[in-house]
Amino acid sequence: MAVSFDDERRVFFISTQNTSYQIRINEYGMLLHSYYGALVGKADMSYLIKEVDRGFSGNLYESADRRGLSPDTLPLEYGTYGSGDYRVSAIKTVLENGSRTLDLRYASHRIGHGRQAIRNLPYVRDDGRTDVLEIELEDRISGIRVILIYNVFEDKDIITRSARIINGSENSVSLIKAASMSMDIQNRHMDLIHFHGRHAMERITERSALGHGVYTVGSKRGQSSHHNNPFVILCDRHADENFGDCFGFMLMYSGNHAEEIELDQTGSVRVVSGISSEGFEWKLGAGESFDTPEVIMAYSGEGFNGLSHLYHRIIRENVCPARFRDKKRPVLINNWEGTYFDFTEKDILEIADAAADAGCGMLVLDDGWFGIRNNDKSGLGDWFVNKDKLPGGLKAIADHTGKLGMSFGLWIEPEMISEDSMLYREHPEWVLKDPDRDPVVARDQLVLNMSDHEVVDYLYGCISGILDSAEISYIKWDFNRSLANVYSSVTRADMQGEVSHSFVLGTYELLERIGAAYPDVMIEGCAGGGGRFDAGMLFYCPQIWCSDNTDAINRLIIQKGTSYGYPVCTMGSHVSISPNHQTGRETPLVTRAIVAMSGTFGYELDPRKLDDNEKNEIRQQIAIYERYCDLICNGRYYRLTGDEDEKCYTAWEIVAGDRSEALISIVVTDMKGNQELPFLKLKGLDPEASYVIDGVMSSAYELPGAAKDETEHADRVYMGKALMHGGLTLDPLYGQYPAMQLHLKNTVAKNDVMD
Repeated sequence: MAVSFDDERRVFFISTQNTSYQIRINEYGMLLHSYYGALVGKADMSYLIKEVDRGFSGNLYESADRRGLSPDTLPLEYGTYGSGDYRVSAIKTVLENGSRTLDLRYASHRIGHGRQAIRNLPYVRDDGRTDVLEIELEDRISGIRVILIYNVFEDKDIITRSARIINGSENSVSLIKAASMSMDIQNRHMDLIHFHGRHAMERITERSALGHGVYTVGSKRGQSSHHNNPFVILCDRHADENFGDCFGFMLMYSGNHAEEIELDQTGSVRVVSGISSEGFEWKLGAGESFDTPEVIMAYSGEGFNGLSHLYHRIIRENVCPARFRDKKRPVLINNWEGTYFDFTEKDILEIADAAADAGCGMLVLDDGWFGIRNNDKSGLGDWFVNKDKLPGGLKAIADHTGKLGMSFGLWIEPEMISEDSMLYREHPEWVLKDPDRDPVVARDQLVLNMSDHEVVDYLYGCISGILDSAEISYIKWDFNRSLANVYSSVTRADMQGEVSHSFVLGTYELLERIGAAYPDVMIEGCAGGGGRFDAGMLFYCPQIWCSDNTDAINRLIIQKGTSYGYPVCTMGSHVSISPNHQTGRETPLVTRAIVAMSGTFGYELDPRKLDDNEKNEIRQQIAIYERYCDLICNGRYYRLTGDEDEKCYTAWEIVAGDRSEALISIVVTDMKGNQELPFLKLKGLDPEASYVIDGVMSSAYELPGAAKDETEHADRVYMGKALMHGGLTLDPLYGQYPAMQLHLKNTVAKNDVMD
């Protein structure tokens, strides 16, 4: 098994294929974190723990003569508040008598095979090879117990952590902080990488050296947010894409979250991840329990690319719904940027005809098809067809697309409501709203109270009615504002601190029910683009609209940041028109396609407005994507360029699992006169194999009078080790944001091999 316990040394050993994780119980029942990193087998790493007397760091009462044995300085596995550990805590409680002290000590443990689902929450699915460790801690005075749960995916080098908090007393307890995990990494000079942003510019990579104090990344917007993704990386100062120790912590949660990182007085780093404690309070009656969301932990000594591959695999194979894992997703066209709200049934049918002619496999009808919805000021909540716009209803469109050999998809925004709607006039009590206070309004909409089961039942009835009315195979599930005025009219005053978390649970329940009732309907997550791009949503939705920003050059930044934790197959990415609606930038159609192909490929435009040349280009692009879609969705993704390169160009590579082929993409973002040649060191190839290189598509402009390079890559065969160690020098790329895509194919040809 991947988990074992040494009774004599009182050490837990967790092993994956390439990593080790160790926990020690000391003689006072304190649970200490010994080690997480490269595989060390059964070598007891607790020798790394040193007891040092540090001033103003208190001791356990029963060990007062050992001043170095302090909760404030030892590497704890789950830090508590009030018992002498002054660092960021993982759990805070308030007892009935007002006490906030919690002192958790080891009580028991269980080692087993096969994980259990987390009640009402997403989780990393069992693949039949999962081992589990549960360590029960207890506060002997209050009776509060915490079960730390470790699920070990041995062959995938993944460990997940969550906690179950149990009120074992006869009195009620208030839980005011309930993190999923805490871990102390000893004696390391580390950098923090996190992924910040804003609407239309999500998951921008930011790296900073950790200084002393507490660094918090999080959201209190009721969603994981555009602004701080619930995924952080801690790495050695020298780590880069291909080398160095990297630790990843990804929270599977779509609501308020906090990742707290502290460099303490000893030079150790503590990371705590879980639900944000701000505004959170959960009442636990006698015998009641609370389950925290799961954190996906990974370690790689092979840099950020190595860490990314671990996350990409576990999300593809164990997080996303299995029924869509190997299902080929059609190239879709969405009408939003083509028409916005201004469309008729005739328009949509014409768009379908033009899209089918170009080779698209799905038409998605976006916002504006329901209620009285001619702009974003009304209609949300009224989930019935606007017969003035669509006299034939959804069925007429679905039937038409079906005859064209296309499937049909639909946009909805279930969790939202407009004040100007029939639903609000009938049920104003269903919104999140403080009593006697005007609500915060965003995008002219309010938020439904998803913590109310009556609301969830209503929405399920609406959505199931829509899905039953026509042949619909896809839903784009949107969420276009942050939460505020988080107050539920059906919740007791002393339990309002539970509403924000219960809201997320209500959304998960609705997604679960829809998925169970309509297993063939694929749901694409969306929250104004990437406002809920997290592993929690991916449990229900195998892809998420990456950003409302469809500008190809901005998308390079957004999709690169996303790729550190999330695989290409989860990123909704479309080709839109030029000039782009968000930035006004003009970009070649080929460049837009190359960028969008590093995602779930599609189009966001009105195909009726394309000229014949553009239509032919789109046909070719779709044919190329169809040819390489399995490689793109399931291959290993490598970021090939760093910050210095990306002042001029950005490049990435996708390599087949058997290393038989690879796809290389490069986009020039800053054209300079007499430019340096683009140079790439490829990754992940078979070093002993021979590869032939063919051009797939290019938007490069050939300068008049330029000498032609007679050594075309297509005429040469290269050894994998040459391409990885020596690299590949490309010809100059000229023009306005030129881009190129190259295909490498493993060949048995022996002539003209460049080694």
